[in-house]
Amino acid sequence: MQYLMAIDAGTGSVRAVIFDTLGNQISVSQQEWNHLEEDNVPNSMNFDFKLNWEITKSCIKDSIKQANINSDDILALSATSMREGIILYDKDGNELWGVANVDARASEEVKFLQKNYPTIEEEFYKESGQTFALGALPRLLWLKNNRIDIYNKVANISMIGDWILAKLSGVIATDPSNAGTTGIFSLEKRDWEASMAKKIGLHENIFPKCHEVGTVIGNVSHNASNETNLSINTKVVMGGGDVQLGSAGLGVVELAQVAILGGSFWQQIVNIPSNTKVPKDMSIRVNPHVIPNQSQAEGITFFSGLIMRWFRDAFCDLEKIQAKEKNIDVYELLEEKAKKIPIGSNGIIPIFSDSMNYGKWYHASPSFLNLSIDPTVCNKASMFRSLEENACIISAINLEKIKSFTNIEFNEIVFAGGASKGTLWPQILADVTGYTIKIPKITEATALGAAMAAGVGAKIYPNLISASKELVKWDKTYVPNKEHTKLYNEIKNQWEKVYKEQLKLVDNKLTKSMWKAPGL
Repeated sequence: MQYLMAIDAGTGSVRAVIFDTLGNQISVSQQEWNHLEEDNVPNSMNFDFKLNWEITKSCIKDSIKQANINSDDILALSATSMREGIILYDKDGNELWGVANVDARASEEVKFLQKNYPTIEEEFYKESGQTFALGALPRLLWLKNNRIDIYNKVANISMIGDWILAKLSGVIATDPSNAGTTGIFSLEKRDWEASMAKKIGLHENIFPKCHEVGTVIGNVSHNASNETNLSINTKVVMGGGDVQLGSAGLGVVELAQVAILGGSFWQQIVNIPSNTKVPKDMSIRVNPHVIPNQSQAEGITFFSGLIMRWFRDAFCDLEKIQAKEKNIDVYELLEEKAKKIPIGSNGIIPIFSDSMNYGKWYHASPSFLNLSIDPTVCNKASMFRSLEENACIISAINLEKIKSFTNIEFNEIVFAGGASKGTLWPQILADVTGYTIKIPKITEATALGAAMAAGVGAKIYPNLISASKELVKWDKTYVPNKEHTKLYNEIKNQWEKVYKEQLKLVDNKLTKSMWKAPGL
């Protein structure tokens, strides 16, 4: 038997997953990791590449051990990661500096750019589909302004999934789907646009080769083999962004197909032609897909999965004990309790992520509103359900924004990621959106997409579209209850009005934003 490995570096964890060449998951090893704020650097989110490489190596070794296979039988591997996170290297390929995806330290740099280049963000957005909210240019400018000794040594840049492949092969490279999220990129050319960096006085010679997903960039090096127990015969294959590869892992490879990936963040994506004009109000981001000639319109819901983890760890110690006694996951137990709560969660209004507003993106202060002091009405089950409903409501709003500028119609959504594992959340999503929800058999689509990339590199599949159509199988379908959809439309409208009022509290400096884009 022959195998493929996928390494998935998410916001909250990293995992190594081994598949056979038929797409069956053989083993998985996962560990959580954290990205900490740098001392005296507000809103920073460092990526600890030294510690995180140790965690990644541990997952790789453990996945091989669990699978009980000979590592020589792993034909190829690839990696995927949270987008926007970047790693910088010196001329010898040693890491110098890294930040995770929503690092927002560069507020002064964004203000500088907007003041001195009044039209630059809009100009760059038209070409790249990205604003400064999560882009790399302000961060690089921050580094130049605040860590000149590091900046002067920078010889290369890559994304975090690319960093894993570089650690394994010694080759620094990237792909369109991941590099495109830096904003230093052309949607049409599917390659770096170094002139953007040059225009604002940054290095223009630090951008590595950009390969399409599935390209072999090397083999596992002898050093990496010793560190991970991988074979030097295993091919290292160009991967991509987690959302785009996750789309392939969901079978979302044709135009007008739609998916929601429910992980640490939730992404709502719609496949569109690569020549589609970006929205004039810059409300939605547009990224290169892993499929040539396609882009993806994308809405993002901040921290949905991480908020669930916070809620679990902050309030659910008893449920953890109960779940352990029943030998079930604590989220499964919480969903069972939440099923008994009526639609609308007894009026509880969660205030966490806003809907997508990419050009001016910030969130209200985290809170639950409209609580009751009646414990039969307001309790952990009703608060938990309110969080599930809220993630679906924001997804519905983001999809409406995408439909408005693409004019693309659809009637079903593919749903995957950790959020799709339960039975309550997918039904809520169907009821809120009014669309049929399809769940694939392998819900961890991002890892499967990375395995497909590895399989293309190993010549198991001719391309990602063929791999997707061959490997994706369907498990469940959830049909919306139209009466519930009407109720949720009313709740959605109420939530939008309440959230605007909560943003005013942030504007008036009475509360603190959960997250704010640099420069706001």
